Amino acid sequence: MQLRPLSLACLAALSLLGGCALGPDFQRPEISVPAEFRAARGWKAAEPQDQAAPAAWWEIYGDPVLNDLVAQVASANQNVAAAEAQYRQAQGLLSGSRAAWFPNLGSSVTATRSQGSTTGSTVNNTSPAKNTDRLSLSSSWELDLWGRISRQVESSERSAQASAADLAAARLSAQATLAQSYLQLRINDAQQRLLAKTLSAYRRSHEITRNRYEAGVASQADVAQAETQLKTTEAQAIDLGIQRAQLEHAIAVLIGQPPATVQIAPVDAVPSLPAIPASLPSALLERRPDVAAAERRVAAANAQIGVAQAAFFPTLTLSASGGYVNDNFADIISTPHRFWSLGPALALSLFDAGARSAVKEQAVAGYDKSVASYRQTVLTAFGEVEDNLTALRILDREKDVQRAATVAANQFQTLTNNQYLAGTVSYLNVATAQAAALNAERSSLDLLNRQLTASVALIKALGGNDWRQ
Repeated sequence: MQLRPLSLACLAALSLLGGCALGPDFQRPEISVPAEFRAARGWKAAEPQDQAAPAAWWEIYGDPVLNDLVAQVASANQNVAAAEAQYRQAQGLLSGSRAAWFPNLGSSVTATRSQGSTTGSTVNNTSPAKNTDRLSLSSSWELDLWGRISRQVESSERSAQASAADLAAARLSAQATLAQSYLQLRINDAQQRLLAKTLSAYRRSHEITRNRYEAGVASQADVAQAETQLKTTEAQAIDLGIQRAQLEHAIAVLIGQPPATVQIAPVDAVPSLPAIPASLPSALLERRPDVAAAERRVAAANAQIGVAQAAFFPTLTLSASGGYVNDNFADIISTPHRFWSLGPALALSLFDAGARSAVKEQAVAGYDKSVASYRQTVLTAFGEVEDNLTALRILDREKDVQRAATVAANQFQTLTNNQYLAGTVSYLNVATAQAAALNAERSSLDLLNRQLTASVALIKALGGNDWRQ
């Protein structure tokens, strides 16, 4: 079999254009690095290995129960499972795009029985019916002259990398939410221990007041005041049970378990707050999975512009087919019944009423949208780090003041209680001092809760990489 010299010449000329990819090559969009992060030396393009699992950042809190719970998120959390399935979908799409680089091969076996032939509007059905059996193989291969397939594969690769980053972001979000819920649960335990100790003191005060009333040295109002304070605090202690149960249920859902099956026993200590540096290099934000995902979506959208531009140029397809045809299937595979065909096909749409231009405009607009989303993601990332660094810095100063307030409130309570026992003040003064001391202790615990929550939020804002790495 031979191709005509003209066909060979045309095919050779067009083959020289193979590997030419239309459309702009990807360049990372420019962003502004805040002056507060002067340690950053530019902003590198995200790479696939950025999705590698970060270190077990939750171990910074030194709590074995927390370590065990967070370790279950990756395998049991259903939002993470959904993101993992979406990533596998993206990998499947990438494999499908890559398949377009290779020729496809098909086969068919047909058997028909027919009678009659047509000439114009006349049907001749006097000839006998006959069988036609056909066995054939066919193949076609589109040459990637203008880089349409290459750009499509590039877009699919970047989309798959974005899905991998989305999976990392879903995992990090679930881990951070669980850590915050667990730390709040431990603060709740500390609140309950505080109220239990306070209730013990209030019961003694209530008993002393009743005895003084029976001895005629205290009024009935003092007894009512002591009982009011006691019952109010008991109600507060009971109410804490609601929050603890809800936190426990939230943790169960995060590790993919029914809430009824998960119980977290109280402990006598709250995890320690890790030391927070005064400043952080912005290079840490390069490892944020949502930033990586946003950048890769920009690259995917950029490649789609090339796909749209390639539609303005002709496509070259090499096709081949061959097989056997006969009226007796038993004797079909023999040389006299063989057929084949081979040749290139060049196709170009001459008029489409602006459809290709519209597709290109959509691709350009999609790229512009992805660039804006990327820049917004980076700005949000800087904002979240700034917010939590500021919160931790201010809360640290507030902690010193609150510690002094707690010491003063406890001293006020001791002095007032002694004055009451000496008969120089009424029980109202005692109740006021006790309430001030309790509020100061609870404020200290609330402050610690806010610090722990902000520290987890800071690690999440850094992409799951704590500042020691």
